[in-house]
Amino acid sequence: MNVYDSMLMQNIIKPLGFTVVEDMQNANLIVLNTCHIREKAAEKLYSELGQVHKLKKQKGDITIVVAGCVAQAEGEEVFSRAPFVDVVVGPQSIHTLPELIMKAERDKGRVININFPEVSKFDKLPHYKQNQSISALLSIQEGCDKFCTFCVVPYTRGAEYSRPVNEVFREALSLVEGGVKEITLLGQNVNAYHGECDGRSWNLGELISYLAKIKGLERIRYTTSHPKDMHQTLYESHATESKLMPFLHLPVQSGSDKVLHSMNRKHTASDYLDIIDNLRKLKPNIAFSSDFIVGFPGEAEKDFEETIKIVEKVGFAQSYSFKYSPRPGTPGAERKDQVPEEIKTERLARLQKLISEKQLEYNKKMIGHTLPVLFDGKKGKYKNQIIGKTPYMQSVCIYDPEGEYCGKIIDINILAANQNSLIGEVVNIN
Repeated sequence: MNVYDSMLMQNIIKPLGFTVVEDMQNANLIVLNTCHIREKAAEKLYSELGQVHKLKKQKGDITIVVAGCVAQAEGEEVFSRAPFVDVVVGPQSIHTLPELIMKAERDKGRVININFPEVSKFDKLPHYKQNQSISALLSIQEGCDKFCTFCVVPYTRGAEYSRPVNEVFREALSLVEGGVKEITLLGQNVNAYHGECDGRSWNLGELISYLAKIKGLERIRYTTSHPKDMHQTLYESHATESKLMPFLHLPVQSGSDKVLHSMNRKHTASDYLDIIDNLRKLKPNIAFSSDFIVGFPGEAEKDFEETIKIVEKVGFAQSYSFKYSPRPGTPGAERKDQVPEEIKTERLARLQKLISEKQLEYNKKMIGHTLPVLFDGKKGKYKNQIIGKTPYMQSVCIYDPEGEYCGKIIDINILAANQNSLIGEVVNIN
C-alpha cells in the first residue's frame, strides 16, 4: 500500500515541475513515506531524517515531507522531534500534497494535514496512467474495522472504504492498455471489499471475475486478507478463475486461541485451518503465506507452541514473523502482562528457523517442474541474470544474455532451490 501511495504522490506533484531523481544529493524535495505498524519502522524514520537534515543544512533549498502512517499517528510530534521537517501529511490526505508543498515553500513555514476527509482521497486524485512495468499495484480498499488490539491501522487509515467497481475496472483497463500483465489488488483488509456497482455491493470474488474479463490481463493477485472475510464467492474464484494466481497471503498472527482472543482476531486456530483445508480441496496446488506476531502480551510457552504447530500443519510457502511491538493508543500496549524482550527474541528465532525450513522444503518440491514465470525487468546479482515470479510468488533466477525475456511470461524448468529463490532455465521449445 505504501508503494502504491508513493507512486500516487510522484504523479500528483509532477504538475509542480518535479521529476524523480535517483540520488538524494540532487533532490530539492524529499518525501519519506512511512509505516507505523511496528516501532522499528517508526524509529527508522527519525534515523533517516537525521541524514536528510545534514543534506538540508548543506544545500539549504530542500523541502522535507513526512507522509504516511507515522505522519498520521504522530502529527505535530514529528515537528517536535524533527523541527526541520516542512510538511506532514497523512495517507488519507495525500491528494493535498501539492498545495501543502507550495504553502510551505511560499511561507517558509511548517504545514500539516492529517485530516480524514469526508470524500475519499481517490475521488480527489487526478487520473494518471501509471508508468509501470509488466506488473502493477491497484488499490481497491483502505482502512479496517476489525480493531485488532495490536494494530494501529484503524487509527491511521480509518474505517473500511471500498472504491466503486467501475472505477477499479477503468484503472485496471488503463494499466493493461499500458502493457501490464499482472495486477495485485491492494487493501489493508482487501477481502472485505464491498464496492458499489449497479445499485448493490460487490464482493472481492465478483470483482476478480469482472477484472478477469480484461483481454491482456494474465495474472491477478490480492493482499492482505483477514480470515473473517473469506467468503464463498472468493473460494469459487480460486477454484475456477485461471487468472487468479494460486497463492494467498492470509495472516493468522498466532496459533493459540487464547492469544487470538486477546488480539480480538475474531477467529480461532481451527477456523483458520478450515479455511486452508477448504481452499486446498478446491485448488489443490494453492500455496499460502502468513504473518505471525511473537510475544503478544500474555503469551505463555504453551501458546507459542500452538503457533509452532500451525506452521507445521499448514506448511507455508513463505511467512513473515515479528516480535510484538506495543503501539501507542492500542489496547495491547496498555496491558501489564508484557512478555520480556529476551523471551520474544528467543521465540522469534525458533519460529523463523521453522519457517525457513518449511520455505526451503516447499521450494525443493519445484525442482524438476516447469513453471510459467513472469519477468518484470528485475536484475539478478550476477551479470545477465534476471529474476521473475512464479504463480506461487517464488523468485526465479535465469540467465538472459540477449535481454529477450523481460516483460514476458516464460516457461522455466526449475533446476535447483534455495531458501529464498529458485534457479531455472528456459524450456527448449525447438
